[in-house]
Amino acid sequence: MNQKSGGMIRIGIGGWTYEPWQGAFYPEGLPRKRQLEHASQRLTSIEINSTYYGAQKPESFAKWYEQTPDDFVFSVKAPRYATHGKVLADAGEKIERFITGGLAQLKHKLGPINWQFMPTKVFDPADFEAFLKMLPRDIDGLALRHAVEVRHESFRTPEFIELSRRYGVAVVMGADSKHPLIADVTAPFIYVRLMGTQPGEALGYPSRTLALWAKRAKAWAAGATPDGLPRLASALPDAGRRDVYVYVISGHKVSNPLAAMSLIKRVK
Repeated sequence: MNQKSGGMIRIGIGGWTYEPWQGAFYPEGLPRKRQLEHASQRLTSIEINSTYYGAQKPESFAKWYEQTPDDFVFSVKAPRYATHGKVLADAGEKIERFITGGLAQLKHKLGPINWQFMPTKVFDPADFEAFLKMLPRDIDGLALRHAVEVRHESFRTPEFIELSRRYGVAVVMGADSKHPLIADVTAPFIYVRLMGTQPGEALGYPSRTLALWAKRAKAWAAGATPDGLPRLASALPDAGRRDVYVYVISGHKVSNPLAAMSLIKRVK
């Protein structure tokens, strides 16, 4: 979706296979093999979650590429075997195995890679920088974008923000969850995971909350910094256009596609 005053805003969900979505999001009787096709025609992005749990075949990435519209974008959740080690500096071989394991088959539909860390992972500046240094900038001619999802209170420090900015890595904003919300802008793109959809809300979130996140997404896309979010460091000056990725994840999961589609309508 083109933003006249900003970058691209991509909105979607985590994964596309979830049994309660049958009838709520997918038409009754829709074959499972057509669920991605259906979802990609109503959303503008999906975060691939299966990659977190294990390696996927290059043929699978190629199939997902073929089943989605030309302007669709996937983000990809990096495998836990690369982020759950005690010493992150030892993850180089695991990072390379994942990056060269078929991602390039997504071609221009490859969006950011989300490197998610355990809630018990404590911020060690030297070790974390060693990890960031190993993240490749491209694969087979495709530029790579990296985001880090940290979930321990120790990361709530300006030193972490400065380090992320130095390497151009986005800090995932995990909103409405039990984990710390770190909302500082650290990269030329924004990565948000909305994790608090609620039962009893027709669209997962109240209308005012959806309107607020749509407003924030448009501000980020235009290069501005929206008000009302906590910061650990000085705000970056208003910059050029940024791409924005927003995923409705977790929470009352059955409502997540409806919340995402509502956000898409609101940012148009």
